Amino acid sequence: MSNLLRTTTAAGLILGLAIATPSLTAWAAGSSSGTSSTTSTYSSSTATVTSPAQQYAAAKKLVDAQQYNEAIPLLNQLVAENPADADALNLLGFSHRKLGHQNKALGYYEKALATMPNHLGANEYLGELYLEMKDLPHAEERLAVLQKACTSCEEYTELKEKIADYKAKQQS
Repeated sequence: MSNLLRTTTAAGLILGLAIATPSLTAWAAGSSSGTSSTTSTYSSSTATVTSPAQQYAAAKKLVDAQQYNEAIPLLNQLVAENPADADALNLLGFSHRKLGHQNKALGYYEKALATMPNHLGANEYLGELYLEMKDLPHAEERLAVLQKACTSCEEYTELKEKIADYKAKQQS
């Protein structure tokens, strides 16, 4: 679901990633094409975020930059403070899936959907995970949930395309 991961300004990425992740400072300083949603406020000495919304925004920026190992601690903290945070649970699932931790990803997606059954991102990403696990029937179940929730949304369209690609590869 690129919509969840899509962001809007280079300045936020440069500020957020450069401060939150010192190893990315050189990259961020030289980048003019990054994207971000909002600029977060950090304590420069501890690299901590001052609110849950800012912490989520910082984690999302790290996920957008494919810095999953750096995003996971921020997301874990959010979930520790609010176990029903479906968005944070979804990003935890996504981060773990991208790191190859399928069982952890599955658990986080299931927790997100237990909290919010029609969560668009969690349904799409869980469907993608099922495809990675070669479980087409469960992926199609996630597509059916998305179809009921939003037939014209990006999450539905992307999962539908990935299922079609998966089926085409199975037939060849």
